[in-house]
Amino acid sequence: MRKRRIAVFVLIGVLVLVVAALAVAGNYFYSYSLAPRRGDWASGVRSASWLDASAHDVWIQSRDGLRLRAHRVDTDTNTGRYAILAHGYTANGRTMADFGRRFYDMGFTVLMPDLRGHGESEGHYIGMGWHDRLDMLLWIDAIVREDPDAEILLFGISMGGATVMMTAGEPLPPNVKAIVQDCGYTSVWDEFSGQMKEQFGLPPFPMMHVASLVTKIRAGYWLSEANAVRQVAKSTTPILFIHGEEDVFVPFWMLDVLYDAANCEKEKLVIPGAGHGNASTVDPAAYWRAVEAFVGRYINLL
Repeated sequence: MRKRRIAVFVLIGVLVLVVAALAVAGNYFYSYSLAPRRGDWASGVRSASWLDASAHDVWIQSRDGLRLRAHRVDTDTNTGRYAILAHGYTANGRTMADFGRRFYDMGFTVLMPDLRGHGESEGHYIGMGWHDRLDMLLWIDAIVREDPDAEILLFGISMGGATVMMTAGEPLPPNVKAIVQDCGYTSVWDEFSGQMKEQFGLPPFPMMHVASLVTKIRAGYWLSEANAVRQVAKSTTPILFIHGEEDVFVPFWMLDVLYDAANCEKEKLVIPGAGHGNASTVDPAAYWRAVEAFVGRYINLL
């Protein structure tokens, strides 16, 4: 009887240690992946000086009380065209200056937000596109209040691509005419599972489940609910899907999963030889030709 009690106590002790270890590991993964990123990552952006000379800051308050900043560059004449550009993981609005300059030259007033937890925007965690989709709705509403006849384009790269896809699944005003996403992921679960295996050599179970629980407790969302596939399946807004064929960070296979799930008008562009996030620099002619042709079907660029 005494040996049995000892065995039970030992088992309980082991379980407590395992649970404690998983909790520590889950919090480490959360801090490693979702802690806010600050600072200026735009040192290599060719159009940074154009942005600094042309932009002014605009601010909104999120539904959960965060103060969010965006760079805005207005056209010389009111064209009624607006482009909202969403940046990638750990970046900020300034890193979108090269894309912003291209859309500005097409006649768009350009808005380049710092997503929550990035740049000058407040936030104690990275939303990975999920809570950012709600912030995007507020940026859209701010434009529509200012210009009820506005024609709006949403553009995003990497995490920003996931952000605009997740936004696509929400009820959008008819002002949002088209969406262009470049190398966005299918879901946060898929992306983090792949990175967990790639960087740490770990299988999804049990760490992803623990990390998801920690994320729910600390950031308010499950990793599995941040799903772009489900969101594009609900979209009625046309979407152009772009991906570099050599992308391994957001694996190339995700392109077809997303494209096939979308029930809206859609196109896809594959850039051979392009890794993650550099499709526009590997073949800029093909990239911008496809973007302008797609956007021009839904927004008058003349």
